Amino acid sequence: MCRTYNMIGSLTTLKAHLNDRNIHDFKSLKEVIDFQNSYTTYRQNLIANHENLIEQEKKILKDELLQLDSTIEIQKNHSEQRLTNEIERLKQLLNYATEIRPSNLFQKLKSIFRLWYFKWQLSYKERNFDLEVLKSINNLVSIRQVKDRRYQFIALQFNSAVEQSAQKDLSEIERKKSVIDKLSSFIYGALGEQKVVRTLNTLSDEFFLINDFAVSFCPAIYNRQENDYIKSIQIDHLLVAPSGIFLIETKNWSEKSLESLSLRSPVQQIKRTSYVLFKLLNNAMSNFQLRLEKHHWGDKKIAIKNLIVFTNTKPKEEFQYVKILTLKELLGYINYFKPTFSSMETQRIADFLIRLNDQKTIVTK
Repeated sequence: MCRTYNMIGSLTTLKAHLNDRNIHDFKSLKEVIDFQNSYTTYRQNLIANHENLIEQEKKILKDELLQLDSTIEIQKNHSEQRLTNEIERLKQLLNYATEIRPSNLFQKLKSIFRLWYFKWQLSYKERNFDLEVLKSINNLVSIRQVKDRRYQFIALQFNSAVEQSAQKDLSEIERKKSVIDKLSSFIYGALGEQKVVRTLNTLSDEFFLINDFAVSFCPAIYNRQENDYIKSIQIDHLLVAPSGIFLIETKNWSEKSLESLSLRSPVQQIKRTSYVLFKLLNNAMSNFQLRLEKHHWGDKKIAIKNLIVFTNTKPKEEFQYVKILTLKELLGYINYFKPTFSSMETQRIADFLIRLNDQKTIVTK
């Protein structure tokens, strides 16, 4: 199996965009695509889940209301009994105070005050009997009213209750759908790149695959032929093989995309990358690090082959210095070329390129 390094670029970019928008619940590209394709089903399942939650709430409220009715009745009876007992006690105290005959003025005044106090207490409790009973159950009655209003709302406006319950989750799922729809180009790109990676992974372990190869340069590299200053390069897949290096740009484009003038030319992109990579691999410093075996005719050149693989629609045109392939043609094309490097040389070339990729920025002279 081909030895692979790095995550595919479109998937890295897709994950970064999702993380920036606080979306962390997708663990793979498949999960993102499944969500996008099955959004209507996800939404229906979410609403069905909240319907079940509201049905459960309704049942719980009904049981709680019955329990509250029982508790209120018990509390009311207890309060009535307590107040009745207090009234009876006051009547007894009043009768007892009435029968007492004071022996002196002080006792007489005291008796008068006690009679007045018991009468006042008795009158107050009799007048406020119902109010005191209501006060004792007021908190329970308030709780019951709140729960009853909620119960009546659910019973009479079930769909509205479900809509309110699901509103936050529906807003979140709609937000995710909106974000993912705007990232469709990265999704399609990642899908195409995954197909290419799966195909290349079937190669033997003599091959090294570096996904999302990206390097910047300081200062920029000047391409005299194109009069172009190249500050950075990025390629979807860089395959190091015994027969050389394959620069592979993947496009999962539709026929409409092929005809679009607004999309950047992948031919120009891969030619720029190829030019820079040739300069990086074929100089005195790289020759010293790579230690390629000498040929009796002279130093060996590392061949670079430029490929654009179309996983959907392939253009009819052919282009200079760049081979256009379908996914089915990819392995046949790679295996067509005979090995020119030993396993050790291939390994050293791959290690050299991996180090460049890990550096991110290369200081050029």
